[in-house]
Amino acid sequence: MVLHKQSEMLYNGVSGLVADNLDDLANEHINPRFPTGSVDDPTQISQSGELLLKGLREVWDDHVGNMTKLGQLLKYMDRTYPDQAHLPSTWGKGIELFLSHIIKSPIKDHLVDAILKQVHCERDGYPINRSAVKGCVDVFLWLETEQGTVYKRELEPLFLKESEAFYKNEASKLLNECECPEYLLRVESRYQSEDSRIHHYLSPQTAPAITQILESTLLTPNLATVISMPNSGLDTMIDTHKLDDLARLYRLYLPVPNGRQCLKKALRESILRRGKELNESSLGPAVGEGDVEDHQEDDSSKRKAKAKARIPNTNALPAIKWVQDVLDLKDRFDSVWKEAFQSDREVEGAINEAFESFINSHTKAPEYTSLFIDDNLKRGLKGKTDNEVDAILDKTITVFRYISDKDVFERYYKNHLAKRLLHGRSVSDDAERGMLGKLKLESGYQFTSKLEGMFNDMKVSVDAMEDYRNWLKDHTTPAVDMNVTVMTATFWPYTPPAIPPVVPPVLAEACKSFEAFYFSRHSGRRLTWLTSMGSADVRAAFKSRSHDLNVSTYAIMILLLFENIGDDDFLTYSEIKEATLIEEADLKRNLQSLACTKFKVLRKHPPGREINNDDSFSFNADFSAPIQRIKISTVSSKPETNQECKETQEKIDEERKHQIDACVVRIMKDRKHMRHNDLVNEVTRQLSARFNPDPLGIKKRIEALIEVRLRAILHRLMLTTI
Repeated sequence: MVLHKQSEMLYNGVSGLVADNLDDLANEHINPRFPTGSVDDPTQISQSGELLLKGLREVWDDHVGNMTKLGQLLKYMDRTYPDQAHLPSTWGKGIELFLSHIIKSPIKDHLVDAILKQVHCERDGYPINRSAVKGCVDVFLWLETEQGTVYKRELEPLFLKESEAFYKNEASKLLNECECPEYLLRVESRYQSEDSRIHHYLSPQTAPAITQILESTLLTPNLATVISMPNSGLDTMIDTHKLDDLARLYRLYLPVPNGRQCLKKALRESILRRGKELNESSLGPAVGEGDVEDHQEDDSSKRKAKAKARIPNTNALPAIKWVQDVLDLKDRFDSVWKEAFQSDREVEGAINEAFESFINSHTKAPEYTSLFIDDNLKRGLKGKTDNEVDAILDKTITVFRYISDKDVFERYYKNHLAKRLLHGRSVSDDAERGMLGKLKLESGYQFTSKLEGMFNDMKVSVDAMEDYRNWLKDHTTPAVDMNVTVMTATFWPYTPPAIPPVVPPVLAEACKSFEAFYFSRHSGRRLTWLTSMGSADVRAAFKSRSHDLNVSTYAIMILLLFENIGDDDFLTYSEIKEATLIEEADLKRNLQSLACTKFKVLRKHPPGREINNDDSFSFNADFSAPIQRIKISTVSSKPETNQECKETQEKIDEERKHQIDACVVRIMKDRKHMRHNDLVNEVTRQLSARFNPDPLGIKKRIEALIEVRLRAILHRLMLTTI
């Protein structure tokens, strides 16, 4: 027929036969399977929809088979006629006919509705025949028009609309019924089910749209509500260490716009709330009234038979507990960050910011951190391996790293380190130097230069004492064997009292002997004795027996006053103060340790724990103890009062003024010319490693330096004029 110019008749005749066949197939396999009536049972709905979808696939498979055979028979016509007549090929005409005779109303509407009902049934938890749905969806994907595939044009918009309505209702239902972990589990399950649905019988091109619907209905509107649910939200999951639930929270929130920000905000609020509770707890009333300051013991004092008149270190307990609680809190959030939040750097930044905020809001954070290190280096590291010691010091550095006023910390740390070195109370010299190395690594050489000078003084003093004992072989040996530590005044945090105490003759002789040796080796130097920092061993005779007492130097000066008076004679507080010239605070502490602790070698009249100016004291000749050697430690001063804290802050502020002045001068010598705001910013940047300078304070120091400079210029002008 093609050769006889009858291609058009053949083409039209085949098209008519195909159209008739499609109508017959629709009447046989599709139309009878339309749902009839209203059925509420999901199982029946699923089964009736499955039959309809299978019917479409049967018609499609039959049609494809027929068109394939026709294409083979009419291959010659397909090569010539369709292009000349601007018509589709046999296969293309078959697709057009399938679209016009099958994918039309009402068949199309019933098919789309059946697919949507199958999805709805599956979302409600009922099983469906996925292969039947996939068969129909595949047909929709294969059928393409100028407006796109039937799937994209007819099915996907309705599927997304139905999905949005379903998940809006689902979100409301879950919020009312579920706690946070359960809500997250259900949402993740919905994500997984939709992903499975896309993978098995829907098109991958629908995945971004359905994911967006899930985010916009289940997560985005409810981010803050879910994460802050009472008794089940973020705080509770952290407290109960539900890492799986927290990891699920992170996975779900991360892809959502503002999800990470919401998580960071919730973490910050959680840490700040917990930190505020720790701060308030640590600043509550003190547990006890006193502390005992241990003094250096010689090797003989470490034997089995020894005793200490020691009151528990209750003043340090709030500090140690606060720092330990902070470290425990940091460990908890670090564990969550690593195991649940995949070490997310942005989340880490929020955690660090919150810790830095609440730590610096604690007025005594620098002091407490130094006390915690002091306690560990004195007793907390006993029996621990080098790795364990290093881990503890690393944790302590974590708190130090958050402290903004590092100069305040340095002041306290220097005091505590000095006591440990002078009294020999460090557990390990390696641990001390390890801590110093970590501080140096964090804050630079300038921060630790004076601390390293203290260690050097201790080493030099050991060598000096060896030389002194060799020197005594050729000179008169004093009655008292003395061990001296020579401290460089600029390194150590101690200043001598305004009025030097009266040193008893027996001690003064030993002091003069060492001075003679020292000045024979060093010219142009001056020695000032800090008797408040020393300790002494003395044998005291009581009625029943003698005891070897280890006491502070001030205590031995007090005891020597009772050497030449009768057992029933008294010395008043005023007489002792006048005879020794010891400062009032130190005098009361030492009298309290001698007369008010466990080992009362002095009697206080009237009895009591506090020392008053009208008290009197006598030697307790009836004192007795079951051990030979007794260590009487000095009762330390109580925590700083508000007035003392104010004075300490004033000293720190004064030191900061000098640091700001030096920084301004250093910058201007280097830059020569600089805008005022740029100078303030540069000073702030350079000093931020030690403290956060106030811009107003920097401005005042700049004005003060300008005033000093102007005065110098005016002074020179006056001299020139004269």
